[in-house]
Amino acid sequence: MKTTKNIMIVGVGGQGTLLASRILGNALSREGFDVKVSEVHGMSQRGGSVVTYVKYGEKVYSPIIGEGEADIVLAFEQLEAYRALPYLAEGGTVITGTQKIDPMPVITGAAVYPENLCEKIAERAKIVTCDALSMAKEAGTIKAANVVLIGILAASTDIPKETWIEVLKTTVPPKFLDVNLKAFEMGYTHK
Repeated sequence: MKTTKNIMIVGVGGQGTLLASRILGNALSREGFDVKVSEVHGMSQRGGSVVTYVKYGEKVYSPIIGEGEADIVLAFEQLEAYRALPYLAEGGTVITGTQKIDPMPVITGAAVYPENLCEKIAERAKIVTCDALSMAKEAGTIKAANVVLIGILAASTDIPKETWIEVLKTTVPPKFLDVNLKAFEMGYTHK
């Protein structure tokens, strides 16, 4: 019987993966779970791929998530979601924004951004998609797309909504709190 849950957060540098992992880790800790959050891996300063692992349960010994072990892949960008598929456990879920950010090979013309990625993911896994960027813009800033996606994730957990709100209040800088609370609510109620 599996005693831990594994969430892999993937995105591109500058999309807020670190803040998302902090919010998630803090909410899980408040609910009494042992939580391990990995360091951010990738070229976050250069717009490259960024990966964070969050493991939680009664007792967690390592934050590393291997191939086929992620219960949830939380992706801020379609190509990053697709790249993370080998890490998804059988029966796992991909929660992804529909945003597309061209990687360097596409920018330089050496490659083409793949088409129909969400459809390809849906052929292999359960997928929840949303236009988190537009929702965040409606909430007040496109920088809150990560919190829209955290809201979608939060709604799929047993953690009370009040816990998530309290964590946002203690994790997000006060001047950005209102917009992030709106973004979270939009994600939380997304159908």
